[in-house]
Amino acid sequence: QVQLVESGGGLVQAGGSLRLSCVASGGTFSMYGVNWFRQARGKEREFAAAISWNGETTNYADSVKGRFTISRDNAKNTVYLQMNSLKPEDTAVYYCAAEVRGSDGQRYDSRGQGTQVTVSS
Repeated sequence: QVQLVESGGGLVQAGGSLRLSCVASGGTFSMYGVNWFRQARGKEREFAAAISWNGETTNYADSVKGRFTISRDNAKNTVYLQMNSLKPEDTAVYYCAAEVRGSDGQRYDSRGQGTQVTVSS
């Protein structure tokens, strides 16, 4: 079963840092780009960051640019989101999404269950 699993969320004070991880299990996303999205309570899901399959190209939402850094380690089947200088408005559930090639050779559009990030003022 192909899955994306996020971890690393938690409660942090404004100005603090967290590092989120997204791990693919049951398959690999090493040949695909990966996106991070976030959704605050009562708001629509919004794009946060993206990384190309080889890590050479990254994109960020204007709201996180200069504070968040996306990276990946394909050997570990893991993508990271380093979040610095966190603000209360960064509070949201953070999701990773990607195509994953399963052990059956099929491609699956996958999204994790999310990890809660709460930034206190």
